[in-house]
Amino acid sequence: MSTLPPSIPEFSDAEVDALRQRYRAERERRVRPDGSAQYARAEGGFGYYAEDPHAEEFDREPLHDRVEAIVLGGGFGGLCAGARLRQAGLERIRIIEKGGDFGGTWYWNRYPGIHCDIESYVYLPLLEEVGYVPKWKYSPGEEIRQHAMAIGRTFDLYRDACFQTGVTELQWDDGEWIVRTDRGDEMRATYVVVSNGTLDHPKLPGIPGIGSFRGHTFHTSRWDYGYTGGGPDGGLDGLADKRVAIIGTGATAIQVVPHVARDAAQLHVFQRTPSSVDVRDNRPTDPEWAASLEPGWHARRRENFQAVVTGRPAEVDLVDDAWTASANVLGKIIATDARADWDVDEWERVEELLDFEKMNRLRARVEEVVDDPATAELLKPWYRYGCKRPTFSDEYLKAFNRPNVALVDTADHGGVERFSENSVVVGGQEYEVDCVIFATGFEVGKSDVMTGRLPVHGRDGTRLLDAWRETGVRTLHGFCCNGFPNLFHLGALQNAPSVNFVHVLDEQAIHVGEVIAAARERGVKCVEPAVEAEIDWVATIEATSPERAWFDAECTPGYYNNEGAARPRRTFGPGPAVFQQLLRDWRSGDGIDEVLGDAN
Repeated sequence: MSTLPPSIPEFSDAEVDALRQRYRAERERRVRPDGSAQYARAEGGFGYYAEDPHAEEFDREPLHDRVEAIVLGGGFGGLCAGARLRQAGLERIRIIEKGGDFGGTWYWNRYPGIHCDIESYVYLPLLEEVGYVPKWKYSPGEEIRQHAMAIGRTFDLYRDACFQTGVTELQWDDGEWIVRTDRGDEMRATYVVVSNGTLDHPKLPGIPGIGSFRGHTFHTSRWDYGYTGGGPDGGLDGLADKRVAIIGTGATAIQVVPHVARDAAQLHVFQRTPSSVDVRDNRPTDPEWAASLEPGWHARRRENFQAVVTGRPAEVDLVDDAWTASANVLGKIIATDARADWDVDEWERVEELLDFEKMNRLRARVEEVVDDPATAELLKPWYRYGCKRPTFSDEYLKAFNRPNVALVDTADHGGVERFSENSVVVGGQEYEVDCVIFATGFEVGKSDVMTGRLPVHGRDGTRLLDAWRETGVRTLHGFCCNGFPNLFHLGALQNAPSVNFVHVLDEQAIHVGEVIAAARERGVKCVEPAVEAEIDWVATIEATSPERAWFDAECTPGYYNNEGAARPRRTFGPGPAVFQQLLRDWRSGDGIDEVLGDAN
């Protein structure tokens, strides 16, 4: 192997083998034969878990009108799309949203302790356009929700919005889209942008007996403050005499557990796989720093963050937090001359050594914070850093030092075994509780379009999923498809995702807005890629997509790797910054002719 730069940690072969074996053993303890089928959708008999606790039901007459554009989803993707379409000159823009207001996942999630885990100055979109600087380095959920609403007001998106409304069908008809909803609407629009992301529908563990439990239950995305008392800042006085179970230890539980631990009479945390928990170190925004910001600061900062976390050269790390610390080391190594001589195996070895160092530090932090050695051992994450969504908290690990808090590890039992009328059962042992809180997250990677729950019928009545079954999933840049004119998809499909996904969504919205503006300027009625352009883009994805299925296959099960049933991730390998520049060049050059052509 080539001589390694001094920034790469040294591990003996024995240490490397020992860690690999431990990782494999921990994975095997947790893999279940039912994979993703272990979860139940919050519908049918469990539909009440998905009900909206924040808005009162209302009736309205069905709409049979025409607008210029309809955007599906009122989260940050939909809001960015609406804002960029407004900047493109569209007057009638209708956002259709299942919730009672804008915000998407930040509308639904209002649990105690909720904050963003990416710096708010790069996470929140359209800050300069709205004229706002977040009050915290990592904003609380309510500040984020209020910002979503401010975007709606700034770009006049409330005017035509339809809340508490679900889209049931899209149908192309004579040069425009018919959009049907669960309220009997039959609207028409020239353009449709699909951004109804996946983080809005809660999932539940399919645990036997869940319907027989006589205590109180709810999902964290529909937090029941009527039962717990308090609010997003805590003070859950309704739990003072309650025995509470929290099922799940992902990013949500990391924020919820400290508050419930402080206020409940007793708390049992049921864990299948521990999260990696790094330092949060949240702090208020420095008013002098905020006052010093110059125009363009937001774009520069989020582009800097994107560069650092994807290992691209950056002269300075503007964000400087736990996300960027490890990536900074990686970026410096990439910039060294030594890397040019490495083959794939050598580079993967370097990544692995850096990963071992990072995870050893996080496991050491558990030992430093948690008093009980047995509990600390259970809380240590034994897997590669990229296997699960990293989490950040200065309070979560400390919560297990409280006498009223107990950790129940379920790894050797495939999770919680069953419910009885008054207990959660694991390995035959019953834990009597008054309340069960499901911190089990949302369906991920299963948009209504991709699952067929939202039928999309294009030209000649062709159904989108039927077309893809015949040809394979085929798009141009992940946005649009031949046979489905003026239909745009926002999300991770056949493009380049990043940890700051809101930045990605905004760049996608900018792209869609500028393409539509160009179509209107040229008098083009249908934006639609040629089949050849789609085939070329799919070939680009296949040629550049990282071969990382082996990585997912070695990870402990979770939503990143389809609960252990690893499947290829088809993305643009050079990363989001290169992809975004590719789109800019495409729009400014002849590439845009691939979807516009001559006026028609």
